[in-house]
Amino acid sequence: MTNNWKRIAATAAAATTAAVMSTAPAGAADAARHCVLNSETGTQQCFADYQQVISYASQGTITTAPADAHAAARDLTLRSELAAQPKGDVIQGTFFDGADYTGDSLTITGPELCKKDGWVNWQFDLGDDWKNRITSVQPWGDCWLWLYPEPNLSGDRDGPFKENNGNIGSYMDNRTQSIGFS
Repeated sequence: MTNNWKRIAATAAAATTAAVMSTAPAGAADAARHCVLNSETGTQQCFADYQQVISYASQGTITTAPADAHAAARDLTLRSELAAQPKGDVIQGTFFDGADYTGDSLTITGPELCKKDGWVNWQFDLGDDWKNRITSVQPWGDCWLWLYPEPNLSGDRDGPFKENNGNIGSYMDNRTQSIGFS
């Protein structure tokens, strides 16, 4: 293991046993669920819309994100704000179970912006609730995303996903179990 390699989540179990608190309105069981997962602590907070996710994940510094994730994917101001985040709970990527940024989403935060040094800077093993569900991705925090079909960045990878991608393609669609951030 080199000094450039950092592991941000110990196991998939840590993510699935994370404290989950939801602010989604009662009776919204059919509505999409948008969650933020802190990769360092394993804690998770869920919301009814994407704007709330971005505001929470950015610790209130970004409050103008669109409520709709599809609109956020085209929002150049939001992309600029996310690329300039300070250290500490940086939004590194958002993952969706539907094409074109639809359905449930999982936004993962990490300790800082990704470095472009030729290495995977952080990795994350998905919990059982997100294994084999990812269909579209939004890389943030200057990160490139690598998707793997097995835990611990094992198996053939796909990527890097350097830009928003509304359909990751049939190779890794609904097959991702771990993510590398570089």
